Amino acid sequence: MDYPDYDPRIDSPPLADAELEALDTLLQALPADNPMNVEAMDGFLTALLVGPPGLAGLRSAAWLPQVWGGDGDGSAPFASQKQRKRVALLVLRHLHAIDRALRTAPDAWEPVFSIAEHDKGEWVDAEDWCVGFLHAVSLAPAAWEALFDDAALAPIVLLGGDDSEVGEADLLRLADPEERDRLSRAVVDAVLSLNARRVEAG
Repeated sequence: MDYPDYDPRIDSPPLADAELEALDTLLQALPADNPMNVEAMDGFLTALLVGPPGLAGLRSAAWLPQVWGGDGDGSAPFASQKQRKRVALLVLRHLHAIDRALRTAPDAWEPVFSIAEHDKGEWVDAEDWCVGFLHAVSLAPAAWEALFDDAALAPIVLLGGDDSEVGEADLLRLADPEERDRLSRAVVDAVLSLNARRVEAG
């Protein structure tokens, strides 16, 4: 299946909240293996933008189907080719919105994290977002290897990685909502650091 490649020069409006919610609902209803929710998709797309391979050298056909769990025969897992095209364009619009925010106003960039209310405010949980981020890393692990020597990326690995590979102390951290909140907020700083390197490199 041919998909349009991402072109940052083509302006497009960011997805409205209602569009993001509708996209999330559609993705979760697909008869596919492990389609992403919008949080994981947001992390996945962010990694494609700030990662060392650079999106410029990666055709959309190599990554777009990852969002919905892969393509099947015909229009599968979508009900029609029209629906597939619509979803692809929505994902590309969201990618453009992330790219524009990180390039023009990185300090105002807001990732799509899960938020839980509690009696003193809100807990932030970036687990799904980090799972999506690491999924993008898996597309070019050798290119990312040196970057993960940076301790700043540790929260992404801890929140999004395999719990079976985590030590007891870190499992206790992950079980504590306050500590998960702290780790999740540190993810933002890690991404901004990666983005600064991208901007400096041109």
